[in-house]
Amino acid sequence: MKHKMNRREALKLGGQVAAGTVTGLSYLPELISSQSLALNRSNKIRISKSSPKKYIVTDYGAVGDGTTLNTKAIQRTIDAAASSDGGLVVIPEGRFLSGSISLKTGVSLYLNFNAVLLGSTNPFDYLSGNTLNHFINAENAKNIGILGKGIIDGQGRDVALNIVDLYYTGDWKEPNYNYRRNRSNKRPHLLKLLNCENILIEEITVKNPAFWVLDLERCNQLKIDNVTIDSDAYWNNDGIDIVDCQNVSITNCTVNSADDGICLKSHHPDHINDNIYIANCTIRSSASAIKFGTRSDGGFKNVKIENIFVYDTYRSSIALESVDGGVLENIEISNIKANNTGNAIFIKLGQRNQQDGEVTNKANKVGTVKNITIKNMDVQVPFDAPDKKYDIRGPKLPFFHNIFPASITGMPEHCVENVTLEDINIIYPGRANKGYAYMPVHRLDDVPENESSYPEFSMFGELPCWGLFVRHVKGLSMKNIDLKVREYDYRPAFVFDNVNDLELKRFRVKDVKETESVILRNVVNLDTDVDKKKIKRVK
Repeated sequence: MKHKMNRREALKLGGQVAAGTVTGLSYLPELISSQSLALNRSNKIRISKSSPKKYIVTDYGAVGDGTTLNTKAIQRTIDAAASSDGGLVVIPEGRFLSGSISLKTGVSLYLNFNAVLLGSTNPFDYLSGNTLNHFINAENAKNIGILGKGIIDGQGRDVALNIVDLYYTGDWKEPNYNYRRNRSNKRPHLLKLLNCENILIEEITVKNPAFWVLDLERCNQLKIDNVTIDSDAYWNNDGIDIVDCQNVSITNCTVNSADDGICLKSHHPDHINDNIYIANCTIRSSASAIKFGTRSDGGFKNVKIENIFVYDTYRSSIALESVDGGVLENIEISNIKANNTGNAIFIKLGQRNQQDGEVTNKANKVGTVKNITIKNMDVQVPFDAPDKKYDIRGPKLPFFHNIFPASITGMPEHCVENVTLEDINIIYPGRANKGYAYMPVHRLDDVPENESSYPEFSMFGELPCWGLFVRHVKGLSMKNIDLKVREYDYRPAFVFDNVNDLELKRFRVKDVKETESVILRNVVNLDTDVDKKKIKRVK
């Protein structure tokens, strides 16, 4: 391995401030160069050295006693700053309770050290008529920020449970209430920015939302740096959601989330995520650490991810999914260290085609997954649930299975294209048992396609290998791949099914068996230096 990053090093990376970044009360973000992220990879945003006027919320009637509702006072402060060409709205030391507030163009929220902005636990403090607002909102705003050394605490578990109580007493109207999981789908996010531009979120600690933490949709020129996210209060609590945004940098962040850690989504067929840089982050998740999808209407292009430490994560370290007709292409991932995570890599091209939770009439539309490079990855997969010590844990599956391998899968008529894996080291626990679940390699046709199903590394049920399952792929280069099982596993390490142009070089499998490690079916144009004794072709 060229890169092996221990947890201490990764945590240090997660707390560093990117070189060239200027922080403090005196600085606001300027326009990010459109080339600075994807082309130059400099990860530097030019900062304006102006001295914005400060507006302190206590001067407008806010009281930091933790019980006084300050929604109107904080909003008055924001409005005053906006009416005077912008400035910093300062939350001083104290505990300031509030319902929904809205940022305006030119206004940044700054929390001093020992300042806490508390979300109200009364769900009606987030309603405007029948419209649900989020805790901190902005729409069509420019030059805004969330900054400082303080804490934003959504108190989301109490909010969510109060909504449930109100629903069952008939005081909360929600036609699509989730009875199966006994929770509301109508919960406020901690931060929701829509159609905003020039955004800086820096150094702040955000925690305990009722739903997603940082939700950025159709935004442009966004930098999130040195932010701590603690989101294990309730279900569906994604850490950072980037939805159809452009020119985004996420660096030096620490994320603990009950759902996906950093998630790119695409909700609009005519929009995509483009020019995204994610680096030097530490992530813990009871779902997937870094995920593209599940919603993938428009898609994802030109994304670079590097220097990520993942730990105690229930599902995948890296999940790349296009299942709703969107494109997923030109993705570079490198230097990933993952300890105690359920799956290393999950790449899926499917045809679910959903929009707003409903199956659409796009029955013939299929997206693309191509031009993906993953290098320098070191993963340890446990035998037990990786997140068993956390309050909110990933759901158990309704069927028996042995440990799942990593997977790269397309569809029979639509292949994943041009994938490169280099310097990959994965350690599996082994201990597979034929009596527990069994899928032999001579029954590959029985592995379901499930092309319209929700994409997840467990979606195929029991798989006939322990290391990597590949199906419907065109153009796969694998070099310096090192797989190991700690205890006996009767399955082969690799299965390649319907793969064209397969390169397999410098391949090592460490197990106790003397049988074939590589199973090939319908593989055309194989270039390999693997010992022929380790390869078996099946029909």
